[in-house]
Amino acid sequence: LCPFHGEKTPSFTVSQEKQFYHCFGCGAHGSALGFLMNHRGLSFVEAIEEAARGVGLEVPYEGGAAPSTPKVDYSPIYDVLQRAQQYYSRQLRAHPDRDRVVNYLKARGLSGEIAKRFSIGFAPDSWDSLIQFIGPDDEAQRNLIASGLVVENDNKRRYDRFRDRIMFPILDRRGRVIAFGGRVIDKGEPKYLNSPETPVFHKRRELYGLFQVRRSKTNVERILVVEGYMDVVALGQFSVNNAVASLGTATTTEQLEMLFRTAPEVIFCYDGDSAGRCAAWRALETTLPLIKDGRRAG
Repeated sequence: LCPFHGEKTPSFTVSQEKQFYHCFGCGAHGSALGFLMNHRGLSFVEAIEEAARGVGLEVPYEGGAAPSTPKVDYSPIYDVLQRAQQYYSRQLRAHPDRDRVVNYLKARGLSGEIAKRFSIGFAPDSWDSLIQFIGPDDEAQRNLIASGLVVENDNKRRYDRFRDRIMFPILDRRGRVIAFGGRVIDKGEPKYLNSPETPVFHKRRELYGLFQVRRSKTNVERILVVEGYMDVVALGQFSVNNAVASLGTATTTEQLEMLFRTAPEVIFCYDGDSAGRCAAWRALETTLPLIKDGRRAG
C-alpha cells in the first residue's frame, strides 16, 4: 500500500534495479533520498546522513573532512528516551491506576486509537518508577539525567521528573523521541510540565505534532498552530490532522520557518482570553517579517 495516500488496493512499487519508487495511484515517485525527504520530512542533507547511517557509511563533507566541530554521539540519549516512551505507554495499559487515567482521557473525548497514534502514556505517582525500570547501570542512569527525565539534586539523590502525569512524547522530524510533556490528571501545579533543554531537545526549534502532520499527508496546504498538546490530540480525534503546538513558548522564527517549509499557509488558533490574544499578537509580530511570495498566515 502506498504510504503517501490512503488506498485499499496496492499501487506502490519499488524498483531495486532502477533505484526508484512510483505510486500508480497518486503519482508519488522518486529516489531513495526523495523517499526519505517526502516520507520522513527530512532535508536533502539529513536524508543523505540518514541513508549513510543505515548502511554504516561516513558522509564525506566539502574539503574531504567532516566539519571542524566533531559530532557527538547522542544515540544513548535517544535510546533511553525511546525506552521511557515504551514504559509510559505500557503503564497506560497495565498500571493499577490506569482506569483513572483512561477515564480522564475518555472524558476529554479521546479514543484508544488516537492515544495510540500519539503514543500517549502515563507516568505513575512514584519518585523512582522510571529509574527502577531502566535499571541500576550507571551509564544508563547518566543518560536518564542527560535526557531530562531524571533529576539529580545537590545531595546526589535522583528522582523521576514526571510523576502522576499523562505523558505526551515529543518527536523530532525523524520521528525520534526527544522530550516529553506531562499533564496533571487532577488538580496540581504546574498543569503542564515539559522536559528541560537537553543536548537533543531545544524547544525553540521543535513543534509538537509536526512529525504526525508530515506523516499524515504528502502535500500539506495549511497548518494550524494551537496552544497545547491536548488541543492537537483533540483535533486529531476529529480527523483534523494538520495541527501543531509550540512547546510552552511563543512561536519562534525557527518554528515558523519549519512550518513554512511544510505548508504555504499557517493559521494561529488560540483561546479568546487575554493570554490567547497576547499570544496571537506575538505570533503576528514574529510572522510578518517572514511573509513573502507563496507564504500566507492568519
